[in-house]
Amino acid sequence: MMQELMSHPNTDFPLSYFAEKFDCAKSSISEDLKVIKEAIEYKEAGTIVTNIGAKGGVKYIPEISKGEILSFMEYAQSRFTESDRALGSGFIYTSDVLFDPKFAEGAGRVFAKRFEHLNADLVITVETKGIAVAEYTAQILGLPLVVVRRESKVSDGSTVSINYLSGSSDRIQKMSLSKRAIRSGSKAVIIDDFIRGGGSINGLCDILAEFDSEALAAGVVLAIDGAKPKKKMEYFPLLSVNSIKLSEGICDIAINPDTFLL
Repeated sequence: MMQELMSHPNTDFPLSYFAEKFDCAKSSISEDLKVIKEAIEYKEAGTIVTNIGAKGGVKYIPEISKGEILSFMEYAQSRFTESDRALGSGFIYTSDVLFDPKFAEGAGRVFAKRFEHLNADLVITVETKGIAVAEYTAQILGLPLVVVRRESKVSDGSTVSINYLSGSSDRIQKMSLSKRAIRSGSKAVIIDDFIRGGGSINGLCDILAEFDSEALAAGVVLAIDGAKPKKKMEYFPLLSVNSIKLSEGICDIAINPDTFLL
C-alpha cells in the first residue's frame, strides 16, 4: 500500500480500492495508514492525508526537506559547471544532464514544491529538452503532462498552431498542439529547460490562450543572466547563467537563492 501511494503522489485513492485489493475491511486499512503516515513523516518524506466520510479516500503528499534541496542544487550547479559545456553563440551543452533521471527527478521535486500551492490542472512544456523534468514535475503534482510539438503530426488529429518569436535566434518559429490536449479554462504550470529571451514561454502562453486557458507559473532550469518571461505569472528559475567563457569551455552558474526559502 505504501509503495502504491508513493508511486502515485497527490492521487486520491478510495479506501474501498485498497480494501478490495487486499481483501480486508476498511477499518484495517485505516489502521495500516496510520502506521504508514508515521513512517513517512518520520523520514520527512511527506505525509498521508485521509478524507473522512462514506467516500473516504487517501493520498500521499510528498515533501522535500531543505537539506535535500540544498544537496540537489549543489549537485545541479556542479553538473552544469563541468568543463567543456560552453558552446558557441552563448549556448550550453545540457542534454546529458536534463535527461539524467537523477537530475530530472530532483528538479521535478523542487518545482513541485514551489508550485504545489497553485492547484493547477496540468503541466505543459514544449519538445524536447524540458520533457524529462516536466514529466517528473507532473508526476509529483499528480497532474497530466501536455507536450507541445514544434510541428504537428498526423496522429495528433486536429491541431492548433501559432507562430512565435524565438528569443534565442530572433526567428519566427511554430508550435502546435492537438485540440484534444487541453480542456477549456485549464490552469497550467509551464516547465522549460532554458530561457534567454522568453520566446518559448511566451509562445506557450499564447497557445494556452487559444484554449481559453492560462499559465499560472513558469519554472525553468537555466536562465541567462536575469532573463524572465514577458507574460505576468509566477516565475522560478533554478539556476542563473552569469557568463559563458567559450575560450575556457566553462560557465559561471549561480543557484537561485529563493530555492532555499522553499
